[in-house]
Amino acid sequence: ALIAKFEAGALSFRNVSSFNLDEYIGLDGTHDQSYRYFMNENLFDHVDIDKALTHVPSGTGADHEADAKAYDEAIQAAGGTDVQVLGIGNNGHIGFNEPADVFIKGTHVVDLTDSTIDANKRFFARREDVPKQAITMGMGAIMSARKVLLLANGKAKAEAIRATVRGDIDPHVPASILQLHPDVVVLLDKDAASLL
Repeated sequence: ALIAKFEAGALSFRNVSSFNLDEYIGLDGTHDQSYRYFMNENLFDHVDIDKALTHVPSGTGADHEADAKAYDEAIQAAGGTDVQVLGIGNNGHIGFNEPADVFIKGTHVVDLTDSTIDANKRFFARREDVPKQAITMGMGAIMSARKVLLLANGKAKAEAIRATVRGDIDPHVPASILQLHPDVVVLLDKDAASLL
């Protein structure tokens, strides 16, 4: 829909900066399962966005901690994000912020849970090919966005949505932190909303 609007002259990306949430550790931007590749194939290569303004965390750098810090600094230097578009994992993760004992503020490397690996194995030839780690935007950058749009579909997401919207704010349900954000829109299909 965005590409069609661009092609019809109804939309331009000339003044847009993009900051993706995450990237798999070990996949470079040419790997067909990397998020950089996905964004290039499904949006950036088809619109007038300045590629220098499209940011995806590096999953291949030699120093992931330095890469994470640089990513947060780039977000701050750009003035933050206007709109943060999020999906939600079956376990309540947003980005690759997996259930944990605390919310992590900064961009960081995370070990992916078995449930996340299982959910993503459909994109790879074998489960063993799914990366075990990712670099993800932390809760600080997510929560500093001026508006958050949380999307979910399907029965598999219903419990995570219920816990996010109706449960306590709990780092074991990472998306529950969104209850503290002043401007969140949650878009669900009937199945994802079935436990509300």
